[in-house]
Amino acid sequence: MKIVAATTNQGKIREFQEILGELGYEVVSMHDEGIDVEVEETGSTFAENALIKARAVSLLCDYPVIADDSGLCVDALDGAPGIYSARFAGEDASDADRNVKLLEEMKDKEDRKAQYVASIAFIMPDGREITTEGTINGEILTEEHGTGGFGYDPLFMCNEIGKCFGLATPEEKNAVSHRGRALKKLYEILKEQVEE
Repeated sequence: MKIVAATTNQGKIREFQEILGELGYEVVSMHDEGIDVEVEETGSTFAENALIKARAVSLLCDYPVIADDSGLCVDALDGAPGIYSARFAGEDASDADRNVKLLEEMKDKEDRKAQYVASIAFIMPDGREITTEGTINGEILTEEHGTGGFGYDPLFMCNEIGKCFGLATPEEKNAVSHRGRALKKLYEILKEQVEE
């Protein structure tokens, strides 16, 4: 069964496929299905934004749709960049631009605690909606390490694996990542439904 991902981010699509593929799902991008829609994220939480994206794409196809909204919440920045993680350094900024801005904002901060948060929204063709959330704690490093992952990964030291996400293998990251945790919760819900 096909699932349409309401994203163009190949890193996210890969993570969706790695976990949900075990249930026999094939995760494809909305572009693979010919869906080209700009969705304005007007929610005030990660969960609201994930649902906004999933609902917009679900109106344009007959497959289950998955969307996520995730970001980095830094204690010393009062939870920023938070839901604005992708736009933290401006609308067309790259991962590198965002990391430079984060390092700049953090340069005089002693408290470097942060957490990644991910909310997943899954909408069935019959309109049923499922949302899950996952978090992972860590700290913001003073410089980038590694080239793995995407986004803020080269700056995020994960407490649980004692390693920067930029240096972690995909398997190490998926075992503890915020999106991985939210996806595993979704996996368990979908698995129960498949078994019923």
